[in-house]
Amino acid sequence: MCTTCGCGHPEQVRIGELPHSHDGDNATKSSKTPPHFSTATFQAQTTSDDTQKRLLKLEIDVLSKNNRLADQNRRFFANQQMRVFNLVSSPGSGKTTLLTTTLNALKDKQDCYVIEGDQQTENDADRIRATGVPAIQVNTGKGCHLDAQMVAEAIVKLQPGAESLLFIENVGNLVCPSEFDLGEQAKVVILSVTEGEDKPLKYPHMFAASKLMILNKVDLLPYLKFDVEKCIGYAKQVNPAIEVIALSATTGEGLDDWLAYLAR
Repeated sequence: MCTTCGCGHPEQVRIGELPHSHDGDNATKSSKTPPHFSTATFQAQTTSDDTQKRLLKLEIDVLSKNNRLADQNRRFFANQQMRVFNLVSSPGSGKTTLLTTTLNALKDKQDCYVIEGDQQTENDADRIRATGVPAIQVNTGKGCHLDAQMVAEAIVKLQPGAESLLFIENVGNLVCPSEFDLGEQAKVVILSVTEGEDKPLKYPHMFAASKLMILNKVDLLPYLKFDVEKCIGYAKQVNPAIEVIALSATTGEGLDDWLAYLAR
C-alpha cells in the first residue's frame, strides 16, 4: 500500500472545487513526517529493520484511521438507504464505459450518483455528466487510490438523495484500492478479456476483497486467446465466494445480469 509504494506524497487532492489534503488530519500529528511517504525516506535515516518496523506501524495507523472513517461513511449510507459500489480495475478495463452504459440503463428508474477517481483531468466525470447523472471528480495527483476521507468530502459536495445508487469509480490500480475500505457495500473488480487470464493470481488481494468480478469485453473473445473458464477458476481459487458476470459494455451482452445484481 501507499506507505511502501510512496504514491502519496503530501500534496493537494482536488474534489471538484473542494480542497483536501491527501494526508488528512494526520498532518496535525507531525509537521515533519506525513502519513504517506516513500521507503527511501526512512532508509536514508535508519537501519533496514528499523525502517520495516516503522513502516508497518505507519501502515497500521493509516489503515486504522481509514477504517474508522469508512465505518462513518457506511453508517451514513445505511441511514440514507443507499446502495454503494466501489468499481476497481487496472487502467483500460472499460470501467467508465461500463458505468456510462449502466447509468443510461438505470437513470430513468433510479436516482444515481457517481464519484470519479483519477490522478488528473475531469475527462471521466465529464463522460458521466453527459448521461445526465451528477458526478464529482476526485483528482489524487500522485496518489493511486481513493480513501474514505476523500469519499466523505465528495459526498458533502455531491449531496446524494436517500435510497439512491452511488457508484465510486476508483483510480485504475489493482493494488492499493484493495486495502482501502470506502464504506461501500461491495467492491466490484472489472477484468477485461484483453488482460491476462491469470490476473486474479497476480493481484490476489484485490480479487479476495471483491464480491463480484465482471469479465468485460467478451465481444472480443473470438479474436483473442483468453480462457474464460481458467480465469474464473483462478478467481475462485483466490476467493471461493466471488460471483462472476461476463458481459460486453459496448454491445450490451450480459448487461441484464449486471443490472439484476445491482437490483438485488
